Amino acid sequence: MPSLFASYLRVYEPLTAFDRDRQSYWRRYVREGRAVAPLEGPGRQRTAVIAALGAGWTRLPDLPDEAYVLEVDDALLVCPWNLRVRVAEAALSAREGVPSVIADAFVPPILAGQAKTVVEDWRSGARVLEHGVPRLHEQIATWGVPLRWFVLVEAGERELVTRPERRTLRYRTEISKARRRASRALSVLKKSVGAAPITEAVEEAARWLEEFHPRSVVELDYGGLVQLLSDETLAADDSPELVAGGLAGLSRGETDEASAAYDRLVARWRAIQLLERCN
Repeated sequence: MPSLFASYLRVYEPLTAFDRDRQSYWRRYVREGRAVAPLEGPGRQRTAVIAALGAGWTRLPDLPDEAYVLEVDDALLVCPWNLRVRVAEAALSAREGVPSVIADAFVPPILAGQAKTVVEDWRSGARVLEHGVPRLHEQIATWGVPLRWFVLVEAGERELVTRPERRTLRYRTEISKARRRASRALSVLKKSVGAAPITEAVEEAARWLEEFHPRSVVELDYGGLVQLLSDETLAADDSPELVAGGLAGLSRGETDEASAAYDRLVARWRAIQLLERCN
């Protein structure tokens, strides 16, 4: 199955970030060659979820305990999928803000009840005491890349492949660098624009990064969006530079420069978002 038209923000943690049982599991998982490449992962995830839910959607199924894996300086880093929890959270989110009749049609009450139990157990005090603070290692955005994600990376960290059989664009950076960039951006935004949506979004991203091991790696992956963009467009993409330039302008009080960078970014990604309506 082809990848979704989505982008991904992932955190890969070293094995020492996990409890002893999880460390043993992930070592065995890698040793057996079961790790899934990011290029195939989204399709595998979607297939697993659809097959497990079944036509009736009457229960929240067990889902494969899989992960993306990186090897950095002879150390294994793991980005677990946490599919069961993510499906549970998605099921509950789908019911929010809609009439109960429609909510029940999309997510049956039995499934919703099971989803609530899974999420509450995931965040429960007993689990935190036993296994530490639970972490979801992957964020997903459809039909675009959230502008706050570009705060975390720089142009020199880009990896671009445009071979016909394998087209990818991603950024990878140490989490310590991503945290510093988020902190600087947050400071500039609070001073310049105050409690605006973009400030809150960057603050949320910064809080998320604080959940992970200090030797983790952050990955911004354009995922299936590369199928919507030409090789030339991918090579010329300078979204992280535009974000950095806009923040630099704000810090100097040059609002026109910041606004110009922001407008270019919004126009660029709105063109991608509008493709959803043509789908």
